[in-house]
Amino acid sequence: GRQLPEGRRATLASALELEGTVLREGRLTQFVANNLERRIRLSGAPRGEPPAGGGGSSIPAIDPGALQDVVALAGQVAAQVDDLLRNVHCGLQALTALSVGCIQTYRDGVESLGEAADLSIRAMYALVARCEELDRAMQPVPALAKRIRDMKGTLERLEGLCK
Repeated sequence: GRQLPEGRRATLASALELEGTVLREGRLTQFVANNLERRIRLSGAPRGEPPAGGGGSSIPAIDPGALQDVVALAGQVAAQVDDLLRNVHCGLQALTALSVGCIQTYRDGVESLGEAADLSIRAMYALVARCEELDRAMQPVPALAKRIRDMKGTLERLEGLCK
């Protein structure tokens, strides 16, 4: 964060080296304090009270009532965790069933769409085939139309002669 002048940085590093080990790797600085265990004990002792004996353990006696309370609370927590896991399991089963239902509906829709597309393609081919048949059947029509026009012209000339 804050940049210190070089002289100030050197003073801090020297002070730290007196209290423990300083390791530098690039921009990372590590500090390991001497007598760390003693310092932790001192930090946990109430103000004005001297720390407990120099070398002996200062762990207080365990209150049996507190231990029973912890056991009872642990049982309650275990029961609540079991209920929670049971509820999560039921929820996951419901979500899985819903997902399976959605996938089956999707599959059925895709199958139905495939069948409808197949039927439509077949109907389109049948329509094209019928149109080709109709086109072939209609090929003589222009020739017939010409013959009818010729006949009509001839009839009109005959009518003109008869009048």
